[in-house]
Amino acid sequence: MKRGDILLIGLIVAVALVFLVPRWLGNSSENNHNNENRVARITVDGKLFKTVQLTGEEQTVDIQTEYGYNILKVHDYGIEMIDADCPDKLCLTFGFIDRNGGTIVCLPHKLMVEVVSSGEGDDVDALVK
Repeated sequence: MKRGDILLIGLIVAVALVFLVPRWLGNSSENNHNNENRVARITVDGKLFKTVQLTGEEQTVDIQTEYGYNILKVHDYGIEMIDADCPDKLCLTFGFIDRNGGTIVCLPHKLMVEVVSSGEGDDVDALVK
């Protein structure tokens, strides 16, 4: 290896660190701020059943409808399905969701859980001409 090769490799590593280090350092404070404003919107048969604030504290949400029952667990600013009486139990495989747009669906019970921002998410952010 020549001196130029070493300088080129060092430059590439330095540029990569410039982009990665702020993401590592800023990620925890951004997530804590954003997590405070997230909710899980629970709908049954297309109608809003309940809205649950996603917090760091552990809590369970029991959903009993004419289609069956589901149990959700809220923890670590996210939500997951921990029990259901549907025949295929496919909804239990969705796992833990904590990001905007994350969903858990139980088709036999016509249930959908979606993580959304609790702010005014239906408004237009910008208009481009």
